[in-house]
Amino acid sequence: MSYISKTIDEIITENVNHTTFLPAIQREFVWKPYAVEKLFDSIMGDYPISTFLFWKIKEENKNGWTAYEFIRDYDAENPHNKEANVAGINQDIYLVLDGQQRLTSLYIGLKGSYRYFYRRWRKERLYLNILKPVQKNDDPEEFMYQFKFRENANSDLSDITPQYWYLVGDILNFDDAEDAKRDIRDKLSKFSEEQKDIANTHIGRIHSRIKTLRLLNYYEEKSQDYDKVVEAFIRANTGGVKLEYSDILLSTATAKWNKLNAREEINVFTDTINKIGSGYSFGKDFVLKGCLYLTENLPIQYKVGNFTKSNLLKMENNWENIKNHIELAVELVSQFGFTDKNIVSKIALLPIAL
Repeated sequence: MSYISKTIDEIITENVNHTTFLPAIQREFVWKPYAVEKLFDSIMGDYPISTFLFWKIKEENKNGWTAYEFIRDYDAENPHNKEANVAGINQDIYLVLDGQQRLTSLYIGLKGSYRYFYRRWRKERLYLNILKPVQKNDDPEEFMYQFKFRENANSDLSDITPQYWYLVGDILNFDDAEDAKRDIRDKLSKFSEEQKDIANTHIGRIHSRIKTLRLLNYYEEKSQDYDKVVEAFIRANTGGVKLEYSDILLSTATAKWNKLNAREEINVFTDTINKIGSGYSFGKDFVLKGCLYLTENLPIQYKVGNFTKSNLLKMENNWENIKNHIELAVELVSQFGFTDKNIVSKIALLPIAL
């Protein structure tokens, strides 16, 4: 197995959302800001960020698969990926089977933003305090550098640590590290020579890690067999942030439904029933269980073996029925005063839906 090595800049600038996308079987982005900050700290500290698995799809086959764009500006209120238009791409494309959380994090950190709720809604970008000395630690979980999602570059008045918050994505503007250092020279004039040296070292280091060193290594899966690729996806994603059972089943459904996009349909419907009444927290598991429960002559045990191609096609043909009756059941219990807090077992709604 031979890996292809590229710089982070090459992948993020030239490949992501140009020739490289996400397959429909991929789950959505789930990393919190801390995890993104930790990834960049690992890169700066020369810790390995593991390898990636890309599925190479030949140009003549690319329109046969549903692909999604990577999220550039993450919004916790609208976290769903947009479907990609690959029709105008006159070359082979790649779909990422393993590494989408890391690649999306790099994309957000270098080119985008992260919007989330903490006491209020805030939209932040990734910064590095280039005046903070490297904090070497025996604990690998501790940060060596001070990366932080922030709304702006203003100093924190409550923090006595010297601060100069450098927008991490600005490093992409410079082909040479010395140009990046010259760009901030005047802004560092009020700081001591020692602090300037720390800042310049940080700038040089992040430039080399993003623009020069080939730190991103990926293997190409060249098979055009979807079943093999789904199996590779499931195997590759059993580590890291653990796949929920529903993610594996949804990947299977997405591969087998003929007319509808299972991922989009189930995600949108889950969002819809969660907005009924005072709000609920139904997950994809609940909807997938409902697909088995509400489709005639199907076993109701919630396991991969029951999500065969023939069973999935029956569920697809019954999808409008499934949606209507689950939604009616949720509306009914909502009218009876059952909220997200006092429905002890969400599965108990399925007999009502039936």
